[in-house]
Amino acid sequence: MSQYSLVGLCGSLRAESLNRKLMMAAVKSFDPAEFTDGNLRFPLFDEDLEAEGIPTEVTELSDQIKAADAVVIACPEYNKAPPGVLKNALDWLSRGPAKPWADKPVALISATGGRAGGERTQFALRLMMVPFRPRLLMGPEVLVGGASEHFDADGALKTDSYIKLLDDLMAGLRAEIAR
Repeated sequence: MSQYSLVGLCGSLRAESLNRKLMMAAVKSFDPAEFTDGNLRFPLFDEDLEAEGIPTEVTELSDQIKAADAVVIACPEYNKAPPGVLKNALDWLSRGPAKPWADKPVALISATGGRAGGERTQFALRLMMVPFRPRLLMGPEVLVGGASEHFDADGALKTDSYIKLLDDLMAGLRAEIAR
């Protein structure tokens, strides 16, 4: 099996977030991979700030995405939508000549405390990604509802049905890279 490079973006900045745990489960399923955990700690998008120069952390993430074979976005659902930190990162990444998302294989996953597992956030995120023209995988959808019940004490995904969905999605991501 080929080793590919994978960038992960977690829409929750909290170190112990359920989406970070799900993202790491995706990396484990995708293995072997050269993995980069993308930094989303950017200043708020502001065209005045942009006029002074795109922040270094934005350029670094843009370069990482452009160089990667694929991207996994783990996105929580805050108030029925993706969190502001992720939207802010997408706004910054849309600037400049790099166009890091063009034709890039991208998989979306989400874990939430609610029962729906983030289906609204994934729907909204798919709409947000359209202008970038990535190759978004359409499924299987990995929507982990009641997520705190599906991870063990070490943070590993423990529910067989979700592990199977994640394995299928990561196999699809590998196939999309190979395409």
